[in-house]
Amino acid sequence: MTDTVTPAELRRGFLAQLAGEETQAEASYRRACALPAVEDAARRHLMHLLETQHRWAEAAEEARTALARRPDAPELKVHLGNLLLGLGRYAEAWPLLEARAEMPAGQVRPDLPYPEWDGRPVRSLTVWDELGVGDAIQFVRYVPDLVARGIAVTLVVRPPLAPLFVGLGAEVVAAEGKLRTPQADAWAMLGSLPLRLGVRLENLPGRTAYLRPSPERVNRIARALRPTARIGVVARGNPRHANDRNRSLPYAAAGFLLSLPGAESLLPEESTVALSDFADTAAAIQNLDLVISVDTAVAHLAGALGKPCWVLLPWEGEDWRWLHDGRTDSPWYPSLRLYRQPARGDWATPLRQIAQDIPAFFAGR
Repeated sequence: MTDTVTPAELRRGFLAQLAGEETQAEASYRRACALPAVEDAARRHLMHLLETQHRWAEAAEEARTALARRPDAPELKVHLGNLLLGLGRYAEAWPLLEARAEMPAGQVRPDLPYPEWDGRPVRSLTVWDELGVGDAIQFVRYVPDLVARGIAVTLVVRPPLAPLFVGLGAEVVAAEGKLRTPQADAWAMLGSLPLRLGVRLENLPGRTAYLRPSPERVNRIARALRPTARIGVVARGNPRHANDRNRSLPYAAAGFLLSLPGAESLLPEESTVALSDFADTAAAIQNLDLVISVDTAVAHLAGALGKPCWVLLPWEGEDWRWLHDGRTDSPWYPSLRLYRQPARGDWATPLRQIAQDIPAFFAGR
């Protein structure tokens, strides 16, 4: 085969994919994988194509093949780990994700005079915030579990999250200026807690709420909200997010959500209420009946508060934590309902379903 295939096959595949000829693109990428000179690039394009078609298991096998060729490549380990998480294969996935620390733009690991935690019993532990805000809200659920084990936990987090995480039983330290943290037996990155605690899909804790805004904030936000406000809306995420063009709603779709009776934007720049940090946003959510959000940190926040939240998920770039099995619920957050795009760019279908579901949701309230 290799004497009839040239590196130009990779370019033909790329052009075919741009033209929407995905069958031809796949065939070209697979032929190009036979050429050592372009195999890495060809397999990378092939994985992306398979993912856009939701052929997740096949994409994972291609990632595994690529990793066998380059076993020390941290980006391949992380990529395979994320694919396996989306397939619910957590035991295989968590160890691979530890390679995130080896990536060029990887996490900033603390320089402390005590060791990284390996999961064995300790009396005290410093836990460091990392990754995205949504990840932090998702994984901080394990801090109360550590405290329940009798571990004195110091939680070091970015400043906007510090007020939100008060009340978890840990000492919360905002990561700004010159940090002073107590001496501890060990430290751990927040995203490594699932690995150290042996988290599997089948043993996810079923608690419906683990964050609680302060009563003072809840009352203050209640006074500022319009009396008719019942639905919190988040129609777009951080524009710097790698998949934001797919996950954020276009103007007309966002306008539809904001036109719903009782809708109130939870984006600080759009809200009629002054929301200075995530603790304020949590207090606003606590005063509402329902949140409708794209895949951003507010969806995690609503789930962590146990508040009903309907999450709009894009076809392309579907995140691992919602699982790739088409389910409409989330094992991480029992109060969430998932509305998935049935095809690339199709927001009309999930929005139509939301419009149909709203009357029944509010009928008993």
